[in-house]
Amino acid sequence: MLKLRKRSSRTHTFHMTAQIIDGKALAAEVRAEVAQRTATLKASGITPGLAVILVGDNPASQVYVRNKVKACTDCGMHSVLEQYDASMSEEDLLARVQSLNADPSIHGILVQLPLPAHINAQKVIEAISPAKDVDGFHVASAGALMTGLPGFLPCTPYGCMKMLEHINYPLKGKHAVVIGRSNIVGKPMAMMLLAQDATVTICHSRTPDLKAHTLQADVIVAAVGRRNLVTADMVKPGAAVLDVGMNRNDAGKLCGDVDFEGVKEVAGYITPVPGGVGPMTIAMLLANTLQAATNR
Repeated sequence: MLKLRKRSSRTHTFHMTAQIIDGKALAAEVRAEVAQRTATLKASGITPGLAVILVGDNPASQVYVRNKVKACTDCGMHSVLEQYDASMSEEDLLARVQSLNADPSIHGILVQLPLPAHINAQKVIEAISPAKDVDGFHVASAGALMTGLPGFLPCTPYGCMKMLEHINYPLKGKHAVVIGRSNIVGKPMAMMLLAQDATVTICHSRTPDLKAHTLQADVIVAAVGRRNLVTADMVKPGAAVLDVGMNRNDAGKLCGDVDFEGVKEVAGYITPVPGGVGPMTIAMLLANTLQAATNR
């Protein structure tokens, strides 16, 4: 696991504006450490390799995969981007995954989601060797997280945990509320917080009176994809608020699930969108790829 220098925790008075957790700066630290460790690994004859598969031409996905590949190359890793037409059959995609499983120069395999409707995403994820599952989505990775065994952690919640570690936030005995229950963020996030001795409540779209839960929270992780879901009146003074949402406001600007301007006047810590959790997701993907190469 990567160890980063920690900031000292601070005591909080209620009229202060929240400390902004700069995901860009922290991600740069993680990437620098990954680059250093990659160079050491290369000196011993192993170059960490990541294969990224994109099926179809979803514009957002194209941006994401380009960023992932560039980040790998910047760290001195070997990176392959394979782009296929949206009409690619499930059978052909599964065959391609199997051949990458067998390729010794590839340590991590990432299939960019969402996939075209005719392809069963879960089937494709399960086809990836657990040893190369750097996204942490395989049922073996999920099971390892659930039971406290070593495995790959999904990159976004892993990034959130690194942010809390960076501000030296003591989770033991704290109450964390996770809003969202996806296999990609919500559920693994809850498990990771639980592993650090936090008391965890999982809320979602069917939760009545969300505010009653969030007002009790020392830590809020918002991950549903609905803008302004968390407003200032829902946040306990001094709480740490991590915003995983990716939405657009009326002006077309990127924003999260949290009303940033309002909540930053109440919270103790807050992550911005953009420049918060997003850069950490890619940084943790690099950390997982390095880990996969090291394991080999």
